[in-house]
Amino acid sequence: MFPTPSGWAWRELLAPCRAGQELALVPQCQGSCVCRPNPYQASLLQDSVRRYLQLPADQTVLILHAKVAQKSYGNEKRFFCPPPCVYLSGPGWKLKQEQIKARDLGEAGFRVCGYMGLDSMGSSLMETQKLSFEEQPDAKGFSCAKALYISDTDKRKHFRLVLKLFFSNGQEIGTFHSKLIKVISKPSQKKQSLKNTDLCISSGSKVSLFNRLRSQTVSTRYLSVEGGAFIASARQWAAFTLHLGGDPASLPRPADERCPRSEFPLREGYIRYGSVVQLVCTATGVTLPPLGSVLGIHARDPHWGSCRGCCRPQIIRKVMKQYAMLDVDEPISQLHKCAFQLQGSDRMYLCLSTDKVIQFQASPCPKEANRELLNDGSCWTIISTETVEYTFSESLACVREPVSPVPLIAALQLTGGGDVAMLEVQGEYFHAHLKVWFGDVEAETMYRSPKSLVCVVPDVSAFGSDWRWLRYPITVPLLLIRDDGLIYSSSFTFTYTPEQSCIPGQQVLSDVPQDSDKLLDSIHQEFTRTNFHLFMQT
Repeated sequence: MFPTPSGWAWRELLAPCRAGQELALVPQCQGSCVCRPNPYQASLLQDSVRRYLQLPADQTVLILHAKVAQKSYGNEKRFFCPPPCVYLSGPGWKLKQEQIKARDLGEAGFRVCGYMGLDSMGSSLMETQKLSFEEQPDAKGFSCAKALYISDTDKRKHFRLVLKLFFSNGQEIGTFHSKLIKVISKPSQKKQSLKNTDLCISSGSKVSLFNRLRSQTVSTRYLSVEGGAFIASARQWAAFTLHLGGDPASLPRPADERCPRSEFPLREGYIRYGSVVQLVCTATGVTLPPLGSVLGIHARDPHWGSCRGCCRPQIIRKVMKQYAMLDVDEPISQLHKCAFQLQGSDRMYLCLSTDKVIQFQASPCPKEANRELLNDGSCWTIISTETVEYTFSESLACVREPVSPVPLIAALQLTGGGDVAMLEVQGEYFHAHLKVWFGDVEAETMYRSPKSLVCVVPDVSAFGSDWRWLRYPITVPLLLIRDDGLIYSSSFTFTYTPEQSCIPGQQVLSDVPQDSDKLLDSIHQEFTRTNFHLFMQT
């Protein structure tokens, strides 16, 4: 995918800088990329990485999609619900726009467009859906694919979505994949068994909730969050983390008061009907706040204000023919209909009314005490969701090739110690043109497989000449950098921690005297001999 190592040149822009500007070091492509730059080129790359760490200009592609998809049959098209969504965020997109304007291509050349389809649908754009991105108030670009479906002629049990992004001037940005999506024929109506965990929903997993009045597709509304409040949206949906709570009697406060989230007794395991649960928006951290006692209070009422530090527990109920079943405790399954009873209330349920989220009081069933009659707006369909995020930065490199494949780091594994400490980076989409960087220090990297890179941990002295004064751990970000200077950031960091107890008979002073060279030399020698404890964290 990447060119052979020859013809990569760097040019240094030595034009005088105006006040407040930095001297720019810009790589210039001449046909192909070099795999192992010479020391001068390596120094320029290190300077670029330092500038990036001071002011990261990342470009992020976020794909949200459901974990399962219902298969279509015959001429019927069952579009994926909720529809796959794509968000573009990060200051790097704006910087790219400025770079394109500087080349006199105009703003039209910057517009991002894309196509999304299934991973084996072929190359024809007629088989994919075109995406047009619109800018939101938070400066993120947003688009969704509302017309995707999987035909009954496709016999696969799993598939991935493929997203191809371009600038409107024709320049390809890259290709991005979703996580695996399981194909189901229809929601299971039988009592769900924990033996089939693929369809069960576990505590801490992400879900989407939508409501479809009178089973009409055009009336679909998704539970979402806007301005710190719960809303019902026809366009965008939010992923919510569904936490399983403890026994209702174990809650530390009455259910009609605010319950600090730290005091909500979380449990692990698969969620069953009748369980106490907590919905938390994964993007904003907003939870369902306490409701007033009057029917019709909606998301813009003060009772529904932003609530990031407290929660309103709910009891999840199974819905059958518009009745909430109060005595069912079986595991919840994908695409089941459910209702959320506000714990401690008088038969109040989470409900939507047009674009508002309200509370609805169910009617008791005279003949069956274990049932409560709901309205259409109180019946929600639940489905597990997945999120995959790709982050890269091409602001300090001249990138002619697509940014994909964008590597994703999933875990770190440290082996050895001292001068031979090795770090295995585990994840996806790795290739031989990647190097692991500890902050602005490049590590000797060996490619193992598309899911594994191994590197030598740099000595801590590589992070500055004053390391002998080190009293506290040093934490550096982990980066993956492609041969052409393209930077892939991650959420992982690496920490060097000095073992102060290894200095026998020496007390670490809070203030070092000016004439303490001998003491520092002894500390230096002792640290060098015993080296450092190495820790990884996310």
